Amino acid sequence: MFARTLIAAALSLAAAGPVAAQTLKPIQSQRIDLGQVKGDAYYTVEQNGYRVVATFAEPGATHVPVRVEAVLAPGQTVTFSAPREAGAPREAVEISRRNDQILVHNAAAVD
Repeated sequence: MFARTLIAAALSLAAAGPVAAQTLKPIQSQRIDLGQVKGDAYYTVEQNGYRVVATFAEPGATHVPVRVEAVLAPGQTVTFSAPREAGAPREAVEISRRNDQILVHNAAAVD
């Protein structure tokens, strides 16, 4: 159940612009904090785009981590978020490709 929920939440694609983003370099790992779920993301430059790889797990859990991959063309964004209890604001992280840069920032997830 955890893996299905995380995969569904993580594969939300959008084209929103980043605010106060950090620039990521190829193979440089970036920590992602989604509350109870933590992860790391990095990217590699490939012929068909920039492959973003994110691995998530619940600290202390014994189940297998979940890995999500997306190939971004210029102007594309992938948003990682985790569901929370009703009425609570969700936490989200957007990874965007702007020309030849990958930008990472925390973003308010929209229902």
